[in-house]
Amino acid sequence: MIAKWGRRLLVAVQWLFAAGVTGWAIARLAGLDRWFPAAQLISFTPYVTVVALLGTALLGAARRWRALAVAGTATLVLVACVAPRVLPDTGSGGDGPVLRVASVNVFIGGTDPAAIVATAREQRVDLLAVQEMTPQWLAAADEAGIGEMFPQRFTAAEYGAGGSALFSRFPLADAGSYLNAQGWFQQAYGTLTVPGAAPVRLESVHAASPYSAEMTPDWRETLRKAPPATPDGTVRVLLGDFNATLDHSLLRKLIGTGYRDAAETTGKGLVGTWGPYDGKPVPPVAIDHVLADERIGVRSFDAFTIDGGDHRLIVAELALPPA
Repeated sequence: MIAKWGRRLLVAVQWLFAAGVTGWAIARLAGLDRWFPAAQLISFTPYVTVVALLGTALLGAARRWRALAVAGTATLVLVACVAPRVLPDTGSGGDGPVLRVASVNVFIGGTDPAAIVATAREQRVDLLAVQEMTPQWLAAADEAGIGEMFPQRFTAAEYGAGGSALFSRFPLADAGSYLNAQGWFQQAYGTLTVPGAAPVRLESVHAASPYSAEMTPDWRETLRKAPPATPDGTVRVLLGDFNATLDHSLLRKLIGTGYRDAAETTGKGLVGTWGPYDGKPVPPVAIDHVLADERIGVRSFDAFTIDGGDHRLIVAELALPPA
């Protein structure tokens, strides 16, 4: 009797696994990720894909052919979604002057400003975008020499998480900031002039977070209203904390207007940029991005851990279209 119930339980577990993998694959393909908690859970698709591969291998070893067929098909779908992030494609885009851009969410001013300035200097950063910048953080960054490295700036410091800034080595014109959709965060912007290159419009992005059912509509709205690419107009770069991974349909839709994700383009699309958070066992996910107009070449992407922060500092090397 025990053996009989054991076999039934094993079969039930196998089919629950197959159903779970299939449901996840359907949600990923159909974009069923715009509501809470799916908006959070879909971020972990790369980890689910690894579990799906291992589970499918076990089904094959156990010769559970029907469950294997179902789970295997769904696993192939997930692999097809995730695998392109580790396959570099840097051959297209501009081949003009090089611009090295960086972005970091400074965790309500808690991330070490001296370490950020030092890392930016080591990485030869030309433009730095900052999110969650407080007046205290800005003052400490000035003491650490950020103004010496970046003589051009636009800052919108705020108490709390709403602050934003752009710091630049090159002339920064038409600079300003605005409260993004639903008024959660400032987003600094400006037009950068690099000698020999077409002007580039940059924006420090900070989307709302889908951390609760009440906040998820605001998250959707901030992503929906993010500036689309203008393939026949101004060359644009969006960089910052999007609170979305490449598994979120709204981010993919934004990229589809004419952007390329720098991490994915260089085969580093699985590099985590946020987490663990507040001591919780949350595996790292890639929610910070550099989105570059398709006319811009992407040469490299890296991420660096900074003391005191929950986000990593990301750096991308771009080749701009010539003037």
